[in-house]
Amino acid sequence: MSYNRTPLSMQGRLEMRPIDSQALKDNPLGDPHLRELPVYVPPGAKSEGLPCVFILSAFTGMPFPLMERHPWKLGALWKYEQAVLEGKVAPAVIVMPDTFTRLGGSQFVNSSAVGRYEDHVIEEILPFVQEHYAPDTHRRIVVGKSSGGFGALHLAMHHPGTFQVVGSIAGDCHFEYGYGSEMLAGLREIEKQGGDPAVFLKNFFETQKLDGDGHAALNLLAMAACYSPNPDAELGFDLPIDLHTGVHDAEVWRRWLTFDPVVACAEHCEALRGLKGLYLEAGKRDEFHLQFSLRILVQRLKQLEVPHEHVEFDGGHFGMDSRFETVLPRLLGYLVAQ
Repeated sequence: MSYNRTPLSMQGRLEMRPIDSQALKDNPLGDPHLRELPVYVPPGAKSEGLPCVFILSAFTGMPFPLMERHPWKLGALWKYEQAVLEGKVAPAVIVMPDTFTRLGGSQFVNSSAVGRYEDHVIEEILPFVQEHYAPDTHRRIVVGKSSGGFGALHLAMHHPGTFQVVGSIAGDCHFEYGYGSEMLAGLREIEKQGGDPAVFLKNFFETQKLDGDGHAALNLLAMAACYSPNPDAELGFDLPIDLHTGVHDAEVWRRWLTFDPVVACAEHCEALRGLKGLYLEAGKRDEFHLQFSLRILVQRLKQLEVPHEHVEFDGGHFGMDSRFETVLPRLLGYLVAQ
């Protein structure tokens, strides 16, 4: 028996697969180790042998907006399916990891203050997808926006050959620009709450409100938990700036910079040169100045002779999900261009 579908019925398969993560068990923030992994297979296609796209979420983001089905704001996944049905883009398995934490995100790194989220993606999610969907291991893409864009670059650099194509949509880079003004705004909020980061976190965990400079304060503390963890510190991490003056702590800032793609790309340039495609973009009106940060990264990649594509679109940092409509076809195109 066949059934009529409404215009908002997805014609492909969208499966919500539970993963009981060993990497995330007993994580220091007490976040769930049982995670729901959304996996999409296009209509009329078997997953075996298809390209596979991993979409990484932004800071404070989760995969579910990609699946939004409101008639006025269809999520990127629905628009991708429509493009597949119209023959405008190649079919692919789409994987959307949930790496949300109590602090808003994980940056897709391993941290003693946050958890082993890099291991979770590389050692657990990738094998799980391969076992259950069998996509082509030689046509694997990783892409994300904001912190997800940073994560795409970080995972590709640290795991050569795992991904063949990388896309970063306004990904964090050149930390001095992207985090600089945010760190001072964060200090302003922490100072308003008595100058103690522990007090800010206690209040946030109780209310989950980020009024005023609250987002900036959470961003500062969350990034410190990812980039400069310290099991011996009161909060489990070291701050890169002085709470009173905002001056950089040189040693802690050095630890942050080892994660900065502008710095890390030199050590991992061979991994980047081995890609079939490296796509980098940012909005011309990015509120975190990431268009300027990206230009610095692009200059460095040129010096290192790393092939890449650099695009600046007319927009800011928010509401960037629509960029996947442009970026996904471009990334899949790299797989057939060579």
